[in-house]
Amino acid sequence: MKDNVAPGAGANGQEHPLPARVQEALGELVGAAREGLMALSVGVGLGVLAELMEEEVSEVVGPKGRHDPERVAVRHGHEPAEVTLGGRRVRIERPRVRSADGAKELELATHRHFAGRDLLERLVLERMLAGVSTRRYRDLGEPVGEEIEAAERATSKSAISRTFIARTREALAELMGRRLDDLRLAVLMLDGIELKERTHALALGITTDGVKIPLGLWEGSTENATVATALLADLAERGLDTGQGVLCVIDGAKALRRAIRDVLGTATPVQRCVRHKERNVLGHLHERDRPALRRRLRAAWATEDHARAAEKLQGLAGELERTHPGAAASLREGLEETLTLQRLGVTGQLKRTLESTNPIESMIEIVRRVQRNVKRWSSGDMALRWTAAGMFEAERQFRRVIGYKQLAQLALAVERDISARKTPAEEVATLVPA
Repeated sequence: MKDNVAPGAGANGQEHPLPARVQEALGELVGAAREGLMALSVGVGLGVLAELMEEEVSEVVGPKGRHDPERVAVRHGHEPAEVTLGGRRVRIERPRVRSADGAKELELATHRHFAGRDLLERLVLERMLAGVSTRRYRDLGEPVGEEIEAAERATSKSAISRTFIARTREALAELMGRRLDDLRLAVLMLDGIELKERTHALALGITTDGVKIPLGLWEGSTENATVATALLADLAERGLDTGQGVLCVIDGAKALRRAIRDVLGTATPVQRCVRHKERNVLGHLHERDRPALRRRLRAAWATEDHARAAEKLQGLAGELERTHPGAAASLREGLEETLTLQRLGVTGQLKRTLESTNPIESMIEIVRRVQRNVKRWSSGDMALRWTAAGMFEAERQFRRVIGYKQLAQLALAVERDISARKTPAEEVATLVPA
């Protein structure tokens, strides 16, 4: 049986007292332990950080008390400094090191790592997007001990606001500066979001691998063709190949349709969202008549044969002509574009994914969720920053679209369709370099 050896004792049982610095640190931790495990852990962590910095000083300067004529640096005392801890800045004592000739101060890599503000800014962004207000940010911090909490920095309402503005401004710049040259898109989805008296047009791309990518946004007073055209033109300027085959999916807004025609060409295939079309048609009927028509509409759109699906929808429009002419007109308007997927031969899971704007609407729903606590939009810049941050938050949650294995075939089908539908003028424009 092994003998019990007291803490601090060597293998031969002889006691080796702990260094005075360590004993002092342990004594300080007794108070922290009374405040809970988190406060104790923070106290231990700060103590370890102090030891790591002192050890780095010894590696750069050499052991304390031993003169080295070839040393390249010397100790230069200590000074107050800050590190990031759990979404706050806390004060520490940082050892200083200067070059042997006294010309410059040398930076400690350990301090540089823990003093970085990236973690703080990321936590601020995450908490604000999760709905935490600037007023309550400090209240939601981890319990790290009364002494540290009393001296913490960067948690005031104004400090959190400045950090959030800076981080969201970076998000907006990153989104609007993304290069799109290497993207091979199979699908481009366009939609809009209303923010009080402002409208943002948003673009979501789906690659041939099924990856969803927020592409950009543009601001306007209404969802009009000018805003949508500016958005598409911006995508082209950032390298999106407008000559490649891409299927556009929209909710049916005339402004979006016109922008696609003006920027991407009349031959670009467009799939109208069948759910939006369904709501528009049913809106002309009495509540009691809607379920039966809804079933027939969905059965028609579920038909994978293009000619047969078109025949069913045209038949429904003919029936509605006598009893509900408004519904008939709504169904006929853009009817062929609700069947673009059938015309391209898209079936199964991918058809169900792309026959509606659900993928981009799920992104917009996340944007709305992160904006839910905003009471007043003070500027267009603020609205753009929040929307961009929401789009990136949505991207973190994205998964591949259902049916993504069929996207490569879709891209080829779109290219063949565009070649067959191009006008002579568009063919010449394609051949002549800009």
